[in-house]
Amino acid sequence: MKLKVLGCLVLIFLCLSVVPSFIQAASSQIQWHSYNEGMARGKFEKKRIFLHFYADWCAFCKEMEKKTFADPAVIAALNNDFIPIRVNTDQDRETSVLFRVQGLPDTWFFAENGEIIGHRPGFISADELKEIIEVIKTQKDIQQ
Repeated sequence: MKLKVLGCLVLIFLCLSVVPSFIQAASSQIQWHSYNEGMARGKFEKKRIFLHFYADWCAFCKEMEKKTFADPAVIAALNNDFIPIRVNTDQDRETSVLFRVQGLPDTWFFAENGEIIGHRPGFISADELKEIIEVIKTQKDIQQ
């Protein structure tokens, strides 16, 4: 009897821990994190980081939001393969200064170990971002 109850509890726990990842993967928008939360989560989960700096007044940032970050393949790749972090430079000046953000938008990519993979200032189209993500994924596959 106790074994059945324990088995049911383990099954319930497994189901509850898997469901959020399916919901996130099927999401219709990017699951953005704050800088501190995202960096900590990336370190804990040993996952790549996608760090994007923007401002509400930035026309190219709005264009990326409307076009690049609305592309289903971009959404899936960022939610599944990265911890996506979004920093508003007007609200988080400390992080913006840390990364010496000069113009917007500004995008950084980090490896699972926290090392910088690359930095891409300016507007990035959905097709361009998908290519960058594929290169990053390919590099990881070669290193393993």
